[in-house]
Amino acid sequence: MNKIMINGPTMLNGDVKISGSKNASLPILFATLLTKEKIILNNVPNIKDVEITIKLLKHLGVKIKIYKSTYIIQSNKVSKYSIPNNLVISTRASIWALGTFLTRFKKIKLAFPGGCNIGLRPIDIHIEGLSKLGAIIKVKDDFIQGYVKKKLKGVCIIMKKISVGATINIMNAATLAEGTTIIKNAAKEPEIIDTANFLNMLGANIEGAGNYKITIKGVKNLKGGSYNIPPDRIETGTFLVAAAISKGKIKCHNTKTDVLDSILSKLEESGAKIKIGINWVSLDMKCQRPKSVNIITAPYPGFPTDMQAQFTILNITSQGKGTIKETIFENRFMHIPEIIKMGAKVKIKKNNIICDGISNLLPSEVIAKDLRSSASLILAGCIAQGKTIINNIYHIQRGYENILYKLKILGANIKIIK
Repeated sequence: MNKIMINGPTMLNGDVKISGSKNASLPILFATLLTKEKIILNNVPNIKDVEITIKLLKHLGVKIKIYKSTYIIQSNKVSKYSIPNNLVISTRASIWALGTFLTRFKKIKLAFPGGCNIGLRPIDIHIEGLSKLGAIIKVKDDFIQGYVKKKLKGVCIIMKKISVGATINIMNAATLAEGTTIIKNAAKEPEIIDTANFLNMLGANIEGAGNYKITIKGVKNLKGGSYNIPPDRIETGTFLVAAAISKGKIKCHNTKTDVLDSILSKLEESGAKIKIGINWVSLDMKCQRPKSVNIITAPYPGFPTDMQAQFTILNITSQGKGTIKETIFENRFMHIPEIIKMGAKVKIKKNNIICDGISNLLPSEVIAKDLRSSASLILAGCIAQGKTIINNIYHIQRGYENILYKLKILGANIKIIK
């Protein structure tokens, strides 16, 4: 398997264009199954998770033409309702087949979805919500099997726990259900809004996305249309942290700043100079080490768990002691043993990371164990004093488009080796 080699340290400087959002494009791709008319998606990121999702859709019979970042999708002749296990276990996004399949085909058989091993990620919230809409779902022998007798019907659903995936699944299914569905305690993430905006563009009637309460009035059918995938907020945050830990200056173009408040406030607290434009944001550390920050991850608009690993690197190389509390996933500290190999002074106490900042990281050979820890190890390698080797690079390819190329433009000495 290929590896990444980085020779550091490097002060990262320059301009970078942010790609389309991974977390928005995946549910939207599955939502295209809700219409038989032509869909055009623009700004789709060229990442492994999208590639797997496209293979999955093509297996069902969906016709897809790709022109760089534009995808033309036609699913009028789809008839299959099962997905090969190897595709399902390759991406967590396959969970969104539940809502769309039960709506389009009235039945589904799905292996348990895969993805990063960062926690239990129970599917009971998905099943409870879809069952209240009228689906009959059973879990047996690591398979989810379900069907709909007649048609899904709108109902009030109070989610026992905030879940982005379940909110999207229920919203997708309710779009073509009879009557009105109300989701309470819904997730508020921007990707919920993106999916709702996409569905509304097709003719859905969804109100309140991004709030505690979402109201979906079922419609008879959806039309086609063209939609732009928004910029990736986590990629933006990752490059801003790259500038902060390397004492550099980076300007991120083609991004949205209104979804970055919790990230930008912590970067300013670390001593960074932040400037914001209409579709850009820049960070300048003015050659200074960042100050440590205290963070508690939380559902949006709180601090995103997907930025926890990157900010761990910031705290590890900062001035002072910083604490990060992880409240979303119970297994999201897998990068810590690898960072310790590089000389980091960090302790794990239950769901807290306590970091004593050091001035320099040492080069080492490390193993990436999930998507966001991959990004954190790459950032660590960029500022380490020598050659760092990162194994299991397929993780980073799942969620970041051309990240090595973009880092090279910013000055990193980085390449793939056999």
